[in-house]
Amino acid sequence: MAKQSFDLPLLAKPADDDRREVAVVLKAVMPGDPSLHLGGVDPVAEITALADTAGVRVAGVVKQKRNRPHPGTYVGKGKLEELCELATQLEAQLIIVDDPISPGQGRNIEESTELRVVDRAELIMDIFARNARSHQAILQVELAQLQYSQSRLTRMWTHLSRMEGGAVGTRGPGETQLETDRRIVSRKISILKKRLANIEKQAQTQHKLREGSFRIALVGYTNAGKSTMLKRLTGADVLIEDRLFSTLDTSTRNWDLDVPFDVLLSDTVGFIRKLPHGLVASFHATLMEAREADLLIHMVDASSPTIEFDMESVERTLTRIGCDEHPRLVVFNKLDRVREDQRIDLQHLLAEQEDSFVVSATEGTGIDLVVERVLEITHERQESGSYKVPHSRSDLAAKLHSMAAVDQEEFLDDGIHISARFDPGQKARWESMLKKAGLFPAATD
Repeated sequence: MAKQSFDLPLLAKPADDDRREVAVVLKAVMPGDPSLHLGGVDPVAEITALADTAGVRVAGVVKQKRNRPHPGTYVGKGKLEELCELATQLEAQLIIVDDPISPGQGRNIEESTELRVVDRAELIMDIFARNARSHQAILQVELAQLQYSQSRLTRMWTHLSRMEGGAVGTRGPGETQLETDRRIVSRKISILKKRLANIEKQAQTQHKLREGSFRIALVGYTNAGKSTMLKRLTGADVLIEDRLFSTLDTSTRNWDLDVPFDVLLSDTVGFIRKLPHGLVASFHATLMEAREADLLIHMVDASSPTIEFDMESVERTLTRIGCDEHPRLVVFNKLDRVREDQRIDLQHLLAEQEDSFVVSATEGTGIDLVVERVLEITHERQESGSYKVPHSRSDLAAKLHSMAAVDQEEFLDDGIHISARFDPGQKARWESMLKKAGLFPAATD
């Protein structure tokens, strides 16, 4: 093969003790890619960071501008030959494709390079598998991986039947090994779905117990600083790492605010461009925290060179999970990392976004303004009313004190006049008690 030039033949030289698996990234740069619209943006920065999180060292890159992926090989014949030569030169063990690819595309690239091929979806799922801690997260990742593998069993190098202790008693007359594996995968998927459905029922029960609380969910692109914000606001002892997808399990903590009801703040799994559909579906129960929240706080990495693309990706995912109409605050985080040349663009984004703030969750800068706005929103959420209770029913007055925040109480000749603020649902409950006692509520504010 003739010597060819490569787009990015070598990345940083590894340390002598770097024993990670070596990979070459294959990237088709298509319309809509941030690097085509923003000067200085590295088109493979994110996939390289994902690979690093997965414990893989990206040693080289082959990329090609295309309007759409090649249906058979993802990139053209010439770039595929270039990929083979670079992988040989770097002694790579792995090809990473920065897009979800079809089984046929993956098979053809593997046959050309004689190396294992992992696409973007598989890489993200591998990271999720590494970072899953709770039983629920482990099941969710396993379900997504099995669903993804269903159409790709023909190019898998190992058979899932071995994990079942062999095929004895599982195959029918004339059944092939591939058919056996497909049946095993289908059965496992069914079992996992039932287990996750039970977990979701338990979660729904817990959500009902929180109905009197004000629920806030931190959402945003992966590594935007959601866990740092949770720790800053609640003092929670949560894992904080400067890595993609360091948080998979939802963490919910009480946020001690000056309001007469519980405020619950939840950290959620981060979003990313081209997030595998299977993961969104599998994490249905986890994402319930966002769907059922009274308020979303959209955390944005203000130092990201692709900030607008990151925000659009989050908005698309929120729409996919039914959160597009939720009230929200937009919090531009990592002010301490924003370069001087980024500040003008940040000001424009602030002007465009209603209820937006700039903070550094690490240093605490700007946090007070966010807290102040959240308090305003929680107060707006409360219902108010004014009531007259007979002196003979002081027990009802005491009950009102336990159910609401009493702003004013006067003992007059005709009864006890009380003005109070209620959590959602509590006002109707209180007025129902008055009606049962034969006392109709006075005019309310």
